[in-house]
Amino acid sequence: MTDQINTRRRRLLGTTVAGISLMELGLSGLAQAQSNGTPPNPNAANAAPRVASFDNIRQINAGTLRIGYAEAGPQNGPVVILLHGWPYDIYSFAEVTPLLAAAGYRVIVPYLRGYGSTRFLSADTPRNGQQAVVAVDIIALMDALKIDKAILGGFDWGARTVNIIAALWPQRCKAMVSVSGYLIGSQEANKAPLPPKAELAWWYQFYFATERGYAGYEANRHDFNKLIWRLASPKWNFDDATYERSAESFNNPDHVAVVIHNYRWRLGLVKGEPQYDELEARLAKAPTISVPTITMEGDANGAPHPDPAAYAKKFTGKYLHRNIDGGIGHNLPQEAPKAFADAIVDVGRL
Repeated sequence: MTDQINTRRRRLLGTTVAGISLMELGLSGLAQAQSNGTPPNPNAANAAPRVASFDNIRQINAGTLRIGYAEAGPQNGPVVILLHGWPYDIYSFAEVTPLLAAAGYRVIVPYLRGYGSTRFLSADTPRNGQQAVVAVDIIALMDALKIDKAILGGFDWGARTVNIIAALWPQRCKAMVSVSGYLIGSQEANKAPLPPKAELAWWYQFYFATERGYAGYEANRHDFNKLIWRLASPKWNFDDATYERSAESFNNPDHVAVVIHNYRWRLGLVKGEPQYDELEARLAKAPTISVPTITMEGDANGAPHPDPAAYAKKFTGKYLHRNIDGGIGHNLPQEAPKAFADAIVDVGRL
């Protein structure tokens, strides 16, 4: 069963308004079209409201978590699941969501473990941030919501997670949009040193490897994450209200432990949970991805990211890459929402 928590009251348009906008946009025949197998009309997204409110956050038990998630759009629409990264939250998709909802998609936007209203069901569960476990969380969410297959989209941690699901559970992924392409890694691969300039870009990972870094992030997560926003998106002129809206999610009691474990796990400084060893062994082989895929990159991404040419061959199915101009940084869905929404619509048609 699901329930709802009324977490915020803001001036942004909500799920109810998005539903009303479907009728205003003349999409009353959409459900019938979908039942006949006709894809949603991408042109409808162009006229949709530009922002969405996530006032009513739903909660559902899924695996080891009670996951908080926002939902918009018709219940019988094709399902899209959108995944944020660090240090961001569901509001990265605040403008993407109504575009997709107005085009007839059922949009699910969950808080990852350690963010927002998502909580561990047991105090005894390790606050694990290894790559496989985040994907397992989303599979558990799909199971709890009785979603067999969805279009998946994400950036940063979210992009890695949709990569993993597409690679290990392709039957659950209809198609995928991944910012910065192929991000599946392994502890073994991460042992190799990088050129000095590349190592410098990972300064925060090395900081988190120390106890000073753990204490510093715990004490200063608000300002630390705001600094990451500015470094990762140097041309994005977000205001304080935009940042504060997302910063609330970093007050999750498990946030620091999950984030620190994630980055220490990558460097092989801590172990993951043994029940995920088999999944990690498969991921360490850098499996190819066969589902239809669109990868994206902003022209001003200040965060570490691979060159598109380096990963193009990892996608063996229908594949497109899009470079997004205009000073677009790491948080591409929030900085270029229409481009991201268009990619979701288009990948479902590849």
